[in-house]
Amino acid sequence: MSKPEAIDPILGRIVSGIYILTVGSGSKATGMLASWVMQAGFQPAMVSVAIKQGRYVCEWMTAGQPFILNVVGESQGNLLKHFASGFEPGEPAFEGLQIHHCPRGVPILSDALGHLECEPVSHVDSGDHRIFVANVVRGELKDQQRPMVHIRNNGSHY
Repeated sequence: MSKPEAIDPILGRIVSGIYILTVGSGSKATGMLASWVMQAGFQPAMVSVAIKQGRYVCEWMTAGQPFILNVVGESQGNLLKHFASGFEPGEPAFEGLQIHHCPRGVPILSDALGHLECEPVSHVDSGDHRIFVANVVRGELKDQQRPMVHIRNNGSHY
């Protein structure tokens, strides 16, 4: 088995997108950066999302809360910066941003390239993360610009 110092540099080169995951409604709504997202099915359309265990958002999704994956574009560093530090429970996450809501009340970032509305159907624990598999129930592409991608220098941390 390879040592971590041999694995980490190449593991970090697994390319991922940058998304803002929004969840909750009303005063409990929040958002967070998410980069471990992948399409997981065609029929029905499904995605997988990995969330660090212990985050309150992980608990909400485990309970079946619907969520939105907002796709961040290459030129939308402002969204990345806004959500980079995360938000404590109850802390307003959308001040200064234009939002609208999906039919289930989850915020959608109006300036994102597009979004996917998702409903978790299962999960599995994977080390320090929980991987959710979710049905994509609605979505919209609003802009054709290229999505932002993330390449880490090291595969042992974000």
